[in-house]
Amino acid sequence: MSNTGRGRTKTSELDRVKQEYTQAARQILQRSMTGVAKTKLTPDMLTMAGVTLCLAGAVLVGFEARNPKLFFWLGGGLFLVGSVADILDGALARAASKGTVFGAFLDSTFDRLGEAAMLAAIGLVFAREGNDIALVAAFAAVIGSFLVSYTRAKAEALGLRGDVGFGSRVERVALISVGLAIAPWGWLQWPIYALAAMAWITVFQRILFVRRQLRELAAA
Repeated sequence: MSNTGRGRTKTSELDRVKQEYTQAARQILQRSMTGVAKTKLTPDMLTMAGVTLCLAGAVLVGFEARNPKLFFWLGGGLFLVGSVADILDGALARAASKGTVFGAFLDSTFDRLGEAAMLAAIGLVFAREGNDIALVAAFAAVIGSFLVSYTRAKAEALGLRGDVGFGSRVERVALISVGLAIAPWGWLQWPIYALAAMAWITVFQRILFVRRQLRELAAA
């Protein structure tokens, strides 16, 4: 088998693993929302609560110089809870059939807002410390995160798949949360380096995946 063939096989296997655990997670979340679906809680309410908590967490991280453990951990906790709420709104929409097109648009928009706000706050921390490399990584993480979402949306608008790669929102939220948890000991930059690298790798994976789909369609 050629190197190209082995590369495609490896990509397919990773893609299959990602699809399997994503589907399993969606099913678990949807089942967990069955009881909540009977209440008056709507997906839009969860969306608004999620972005509010993420923004509040970002503001708190901005005050980390006063008490690193308190503000890093409290800000990180709010960001994590807010991000989980952002993830659960989709599960609630599917479980209760309460989803709307505008609600999906709002959810996608506010997902980007909460994440960008937290990365901006982290960038501010790096700027105060004079850590220019980490600051650049934070900027790269913001841009890469936006492009990860954009490449998928654009691919789906073309009728193609664009959901490959391990740089999706769940993985990014996990890395940011871990970074904030270990930030009081000066290790925040390492998860941000990993986040920036993972996001950009995913962007290029999706670009190549879309090109491959288009070539296959042209050949067919």
